Amino acid sequence: MQELRELASKLLAEKQVAAVIGYEQGRLGVRPAFVTDAAGCDRLLFDHRCVHNLAAYLSPRRTQVAALGRLAVVVKACDARAVAGLIREGQLRREDLVLIGVRCGGVVCDPNCSAPLCAENVAPRCTVCEQREPKLADHLVGDPRPAPPASDRQGERLKELEAKPVAERLALWTELLSRCTRCHACRQVCPMCFCERCIADKTQPTWIESSPHTRGNLAWHLTRAMHLAGRCVGCGECERACPVQIPLGLLNRRLAQVVEERFGYSVTDDPSVPAPIGAFRLDDAEEFIR
Repeated sequence: MQELRELASKLLAEKQVAAVIGYEQGRLGVRPAFVTDAAGCDRLLFDHRCVHNLAAYLSPRRTQVAALGRLAVVVKACDARAVAGLIREGQLRREDLVLIGVRCGGVVCDPNCSAPLCAENVAPRCTVCEQREPKLADHLVGDPRPAPPASDRQGERLKELEAKPVAERLALWTELLSRCTRCHACRQVCPMCFCERCIADKTQPTWIESSPHTRGNLAWHLTRAMHLAGRCVGCGECERACPVQIPLGLLNRRLAQVVEERFGYSVTDDPSVPAPIGAFRLDDAEEFIR
């Protein structure tokens, strides 16, 4: 933590950045922090409770954050993939950011959890993440970290679901999505949901019904999942933010598998690698137009 604090203090004191976005101890647990002066850097910390994907604050729809000026952001490997996605899609300029990469050995599911990291509380994203440190970083802090506990509960559940007949899967997802209250917390916390006006908010014409009933809920979540295909960084923030505990990570992970199988593409923290949605290949089968 001392290395992180000293670096952040230097960046602010030398006016290389206007603010540092990192983590601090809050009343209930670890929370995001905005530090705008060098003296405040003593608040910064990083440990296995630092769950939040801070790249969500870099979306251009966060106009108050953009107004601060040049930013330094603390990023784990999964967060760096989101930053790369925003750069890839023209939402950010790399030169406008200073990325402070932190070596990460995994995080817990809940930032309020003070227990040591273990197989029971490790976040699902961490069990399939092979990167202990982000490659897309201007500075790298922290000691090398071991791999997180191996406990891919999400992967096991996904295999169970895929083994079921299509009708059973549809019935299960219909039941799960019927819980949705349409609070849009999943959208608000997602770093890759950056549209100035979401399709779910458009009423002329109305593309997606706004009422929280089964038909509208299915339309909303399937549309959002398709919009994230080949773009979702697997940070799991949508599922963590969901007040009714819909396993949205399962849906996004399955689509990521399909994209990898069909296009040989996995989300990367290299912004120069084009995603399938923004690239054309002559060997694309294009079955959908035949």
